[in-house]
Amino acid sequence: MTEVNFVVVTGMSGAGRTTVLRALEDHGYFCVDNLPPPLIPGLVELLDTQQLTRIGLGIDVRTGSFLEGAEGHLKELSLGGRRVEVLFLEAQDGELIRRFSETRRAHPLAAAGDVPAAIEQERARLAPLRMRADRIIDTTGLSVHDLRRQLSEQLTRGEDGGRMQVRFVSFGFKFGLPVDADLVFDLRYLPNPYFVPELRPKSGLDPDVANFVLQNEAGQALFVQLKGLLAHLLPRYEKEGKSYLTVAVGCTGGRHRSVAMAEALKASLDGLGNIAVQHRDSVRHG
Repeated sequence: MTEVNFVVVTGMSGAGRTTVLRALEDHGYFCVDNLPPPLIPGLVELLDTQQLTRIGLGIDVRTGSFLEGAEGHLKELSLGGRRVEVLFLEAQDGELIRRFSETRRAHPLAAAGDVPAAIEQERARLAPLRMRADRIIDTTGLSVHDLRRQLSEQLTRGEDGGRMQVRFVSFGFKFGLPVDADLVFDLRYLPNPYFVPELRPKSGLDPDVANFVLQNEAGQALFVQLKGLLAHLLPRYEKEGKSYLTVAVGCTGGRHRSVAMAEALKASLDGLGNIAVQHRDSVRHG
């Protein structure tokens, strides 16, 4: 039997599921959205006759009571010898509320117009699928184009040899932890460029800010220690079969120290996997 690769796209309404399914289609996947999980076996039987090897399935709360037991149907797929990857799309509550407000879309569970309550209910209903997820992507702060680019890069790297995909995410603690982080490092004790007037309007991508963060005793010591730790960990995570690793590096606002450190670590560890960097909060204020 030809090996079939299923990518199941699920997660919070408004977090980018439709964008991801379209990106999968651009990479040659046959995609079916809003599929009731009990219909998965019948769909697989039908698709087998067409010899399709890349299939994307969109599953979310719009399927109503059919959502119950979805993880069981996915397990049956895996037991049948097919590769199944569950991709869960996440975003912070405030971001989801803002997106529904700006697009004027109705949340599928907000019959009375109470979007915050609908989001809370949706999180509870999707909890089993989130637990089953192979990969969680936090789309907070990502534009549609950013999300498509990130997914396309990951799909392309996956097609090029199966190396573990490592993502360094800089963030601001004031905006919350990245929900998809595997490892989190706190840089808030380092000297802060925010309090240097000529550096405040710049970001950690600027050489002057990067030098300020990294070329002092505390910054240099932390960089050396993190580089050594990650150089030790990454090959071992990959050897154990981990496909994705998200390393979150945080400071107060996510604009200066975390950005500079994430860039430096990415550059120094580039040969230990398919490594990318994302600056979640570098353009945020507040």
